[in-house]
Amino acid sequence: MAEIRAIAALGDDVLQGRNEVVRSYASLVVGALLCDRSFRIGALIIAFVVAGALLAPLAAWLLGHGPTEQFRNTALTEMGLPTGPTLEFPLGADGNGRDVLVRTLYGARVSLAIAIPATTLAMIIGTAVGLISGFLAGRVDRIVSQVIDVALSFPFIVTALSLLSLNRGSDGKVLVPPSLVVVLIITLFSWTYFARLTRGLVLVLRRSPLVEAAQTIGASKARIIVREILPNIAPVILVYWAVQLPTNIVAEATLSFLGVGVQAPQPSWGNMIAEAQRSSLYQLQPWFLLGPGIALFLTVAGFNTLSAGLRNVLDPHRHSG
Repeated sequence: MAEIRAIAALGDDVLQGRNEVVRSYASLVVGALLCDRSFRIGALIIAFVVAGALLAPLAAWLLGHGPTEQFRNTALTEMGLPTGPTLEFPLGADGNGRDVLVRTLYGARVSLAIAIPATTLAMIIGTAVGLISGFLAGRVDRIVSQVIDVALSFPFIVTALSLLSLNRGSDGKVLVPPSLVVVLIITLFSWTYFARLTRGLVLVLRRSPLVEAAQTIGASKARIIVREILPNIAPVILVYWAVQLPTNIVAEATLSFLGVGVQAPQPSWGNMIAEAQRSSLYQLQPWFLLGPGIALFLTVAGFNTLSAGLRNVLDPHRHSG
């Protein structure tokens, strides 16, 4: 009994020491991120965008303008042209008399609500597939690699248009909410990049002394993948998540711009830009186009800058180079 208690106490000490190491490493990472200029700038821009998205209902309440409400009597001139920026309409109005500022803020909610779940879901699927493919190798790896190559061969725009066109019944009504379909389409085209990245990292780690030592003591494959490999590749995967997210934001805006994503009158940066282009009213009221355009630019630039900061701190290959 004394030996069992001694072993148990030793195990508790080891576990406590490991937890202290993890907490120490986490504090060092947070400190390094806060010291990185790119991360701070990117985080500040993203915080500004997220705050705007969260405060969209408050802005609508303060201005008294809903995202789909039309104010033709006050927002349009006698000739039916949208007014420019005023105290009542800080970014002016669109061709239907709707508040551009309010619609831009609600468009941020749409873009983030689609891109973040889609990118996260793609990361989970791609990482799982890459872990299995890279660790098992052999026939499994060859089959998975062929599946990835086939998935990458499909053009995004053409395939997305085809899939979205199937989302209508015989009566012409939408079967599934367009936002959900866009999330699934973006996930379908994004998981392959995570799978390829993860597979490459695992192929290198599976021959490392760390994995060989775990195999020597009889650790199961699942334990090796979860306890030894995944923690080592997680920082790189996280960096790539931040890299892929702005790409998926642009993908959502592209589909909405083409009229097959988020449908009007629900505001989306893509369909707002498309409406401005179709009507050509942005030549008279440039904020009609600049509002969603600048918001899209800031969001993409913010996430790209944030990912650069994450890469500077978390990517081990960058430090080793």
